[in-house]
Amino acid sequence: MIIAEKTAVSNRDVRKKIYTMIIPICMENVLQMLAGFISTAMIGWTGALAVSAMGLSMRITQIVWALFKGIATGGTVFVAQAYGAQEHKKLKHVIQQTLLSSVLFVIVIQQLIYWKADFFISWFNADGELLEKSLVYLKTVSFGLPFLAIMLVVAGVLQGMGNTKTPMKIALMMNLVNICASYVLIFGKLGFPVLGIAGAAVGTAFAQFVGAGIGLYVLFNKDGVLSGLLNLSFLTLNRQKIQDIYKMGMPTAFESIFWQICTIILTRLILKFGVESLAAHQLGLQAEAISYMPAAGFSIAATAFIGQAIGSKDPDLGKKYMTEIVKGSIVLTSFSVAILLLIPGKVMGLLTNDVGVIELGIKYLMLMAVVQIPQNVAGVLNGALRGAGFTKVPMIVAGTGLWLVRLPFAYILSLKFGLNIIGVWLAMTFDLAFRFVLSFALYKRKNIYQYMTFKKEVMKL
Repeated sequence: MIIAEKTAVSNRDVRKKIYTMIIPICMENVLQMLAGFISTAMIGWTGALAVSAMGLSMRITQIVWALFKGIATGGTVFVAQAYGAQEHKKLKHVIQQTLLSSVLFVIVIQQLIYWKADFFISWFNADGELLEKSLVYLKTVSFGLPFLAIMLVVAGVLQGMGNTKTPMKIALMMNLVNICASYVLIFGKLGFPVLGIAGAAVGTAFAQFVGAGIGLYVLFNKDGVLSGLLNLSFLTLNRQKIQDIYKMGMPTAFESIFWQICTIILTRLILKFGVESLAAHQLGLQAEAISYMPAAGFSIAATAFIGQAIGSKDPDLGKKYMTEIVKGSIVLTSFSVAILLLIPGKVMGLLTNDVGVIELGIKYLMLMAVVQIPQNVAGVLNGALRGAGFTKVPMIVAGTGLWLVRLPFAYILSLKFGLNIIGVWLAMTFDLAFRFVLSFALYKRKNIYQYMTFKKEVMKL
């Protein structure tokens, strides 16, 4: 069978298509960042203890996020390839199986976290009021986890088809709900009692419920990709298809879970240096999102566009996509790096009024600013590898960096050399630089464009 030669696509057209996709993703990430920033600031103004309690609880919920982000990524890869090949029946089947299996899976996990919250928080050796506040936050926010999983799947499949405006709109509505509800409940406005950290958890869970509801409507309304499929047949699980999706997505999930487990271990270490250090670390992570959350859109775009290029058997188009995506990531990150380097004190001052926490947070932001460009370019390279189906490579990169660089150096520098929390942050910068080098080397070695060319030649036989 001979395939007709594809019409060449100009660099201008490629650039337009990329930014049509990326701008909504970046806006969505900025919205997520701002909502998290504002919510964290509201908690931060109630005290360092509340921030620390939220930070401990989030280490658990982020593992759940990582798991379902991985599953959603598996769906994104298959959706992108089916979309690129114009296989609409396969496209719908992938979405249906990803969504249904995720809902059933996350309900089990939510129940486990709710009833065993004390077990999970015990990982951090927290006690007293810190333990009490952490349990309240974790149990309450667990009710939002099923809705979080739905939103991840909805966003993943829509992005796989190149639709990034809809997830952005959902994020806008969800984050507005989160900010308003959290403000009312944390500080006891409009006749509600002052709930403090519990109010933040309720606001988050309620916002996720709203976001999931909108996402399901988008999929199942008369113009949605799953229009007419909401019936008893929708509840049928296809074991083989689910296995394929999860097999593709699990390396991405484990990549993120590695990070979360490493963070739990680091959090235990950071607690040795006091609540102030933990609060500075937590707030620093939130402030650093100014850089990596907007740039994360380029990684998602790389996954989607490389997946579509593979589906359409067009390696030249894949190369054009990557050139423009890497350039864009560097330019955007450069602006955020300038913010972290030039006004770190003002950024931290928005999150808390604790002088000691601000002084420590400034050091964190300046260290992280140095490695933002390598971190975000590595994210693009790994996104391209996922789109090509090499989802194990980013997992190997993350595992190697975290377990062989970040953790060992964190303990050595903080405890053996007496650098305390600064030693942990230095280890993080070493890890990010190492992972950039390793990601680049493996990206060149895999040569995904040759892989596309090979598949194209096979189709000609």
